[in-house]
Amino acid sequence: MSTSYKAVGWNRQKRRYDAVIAAGVAVYLALFVAGSILHDPDSTIETVLIRAFGTAACLTLTIVLAIGPLCRLDRRFLPLLYNRRHLGVATCLLALAHGTFAIVQFHALGDVNPLVSVLVTSTDYRSLTDFPYQQLGLLALLILALMAATSHDFWLRVLSAPVWKSLHMLVYLAYSLVVAHIALGALQAERHVILPVMLLVSVTVTLTLHGLAARGERSADADRANATFVDVCGVEEIREGRGKTVCLAGERVAVFRYDGKVSAVSNVCRHQNGPLGEGKIVGGCIVCPWHGYEYEPSSGRAPAPFTERLPTFDVRVERGRVLVRPTPRPAGTFVEPALVERGIS
Repeated sequence: MSTSYKAVGWNRQKRRYDAVIAAGVAVYLALFVAGSILHDPDSTIETVLIRAFGTAACLTLTIVLAIGPLCRLDRRFLPLLYNRRHLGVATCLLALAHGTFAIVQFHALGDVNPLVSVLVTSTDYRSLTDFPYQQLGLLALLILALMAATSHDFWLRVLSAPVWKSLHMLVYLAYSLVVAHIALGALQAERHVILPVMLLVSVTVTLTLHGLAARGERSADADRANATFVDVCGVEEIREGRGKTVCLAGERVAVFRYDGKVSAVSNVCRHQNGPLGEGKIVGGCIVCPWHGYEYEPSSGRAPAPFTERLPTFDVRVERGRVLVRPTPRPAGTFVEPALVERGIS
């Protein structure tokens, strides 16, 4: 990261991204409410809103989970990754609206505290028809709220990147709870095919995308696992001043071509685990595409006064092919760049 680095603020791209999210959610809610009233004129507006916010939250959560594997399968989806946390916060707000309407509708008119009522309404965990699905939804909402509350970079610095990442992996637990909440709750009395189809599509898309991404990465890892030097790509496959991400023995490695040379470093940025291989060389340094952190390609060191360091890898260029040793050197170790042979464009 350079000395002139400033935290990414609420820039034009972020405002545009949030405007698209807000418009998309508003259109979905309007269409859902209108369609529900036309389909069942006797339904109450409270019930319709509960379902509208609930299905919207499930839809946006599905999109959040799909962005990661889509980016690993096709780099053109990377712009979606830039502001994924905004979509996660929107998902939490939709789930909170769904939960609030449901608690007011079904638990706020009795003598028992509404939250207590949610917890004690049903406790028969051995029955499918009477399973306490509302508790599952409440737990999912708590996880989403925790993730939304810690989505700012402040918490990333306080918790450290590994802890922050582990915390936000709870999104998969939240999604599982949401699926169970819908399957054991709304689908029990559902007579229309739309809701079951939406849930089936959500689960199918999520599992398929993650499966495809994992299979592609596992195959690449297996092919390169035990070699001394691994042929990762042709020099011409790497654009001047840009990088290419490859998998070596289970680790992502960013290979960069610049000024007639080739260097390789860990693909994981020390700031927020950003994909350095998607960045580019600016002023002689690798610039992370997420938040602008910088590293020297030959040593993996951030320019002074910053102290971040990346593991580096030995590199060769032979007959127009880039060869990388899978075993990383200690973070910050200088490795002589490989020279690109003349005549290679």
